[in-house]
Amino acid sequence: QVQLVESGGGLVQPGGSLRLSCAVSGFTLEYYAIGWFRQAPGKGREGVSFISSADGSTQYADSVKGRFTISRDNAKNTVYLQMNSLKPEDTAVYYCAADSGGTYYGPDMREYEYWGQGTQVTVSS
Repeated sequence: QVQLVESGGGLVQPGGSLRLSCAVSGFTLEYYAIGWFRQAPGKGREGVSFISSADGSTQYADSVKGRFTISRDNAKNTVYLQMNSLKPEDTAVYYCAADSGGTYYGPDMREYEYWGQGTQVTVSS
């Protein structure tokens, strides 16, 4: 049974940091690209950060470049999203998703077969 479970969300002050984790089971992580997406209240889901299956190449949305870092530990079946210098506009439910295609790692949600249930991140003073 395929599962993706996000954790690490919470309430943080502006300028603070959080590290999200996406623990996967039921498939071999190293063969999957992983994306982090988020959905703010009243808005659509948007892509945040992506990491390839092959060589760990990464991509970031312009809004988080320089502040967020995605990484993967295939041995632990876990992908991380380190979020620094958080802003109130980063407040959202964050989801991780897995794509078995092998070559695509980007913001097109249609490419991702498996999704987690999300973890809430709230940035507020």
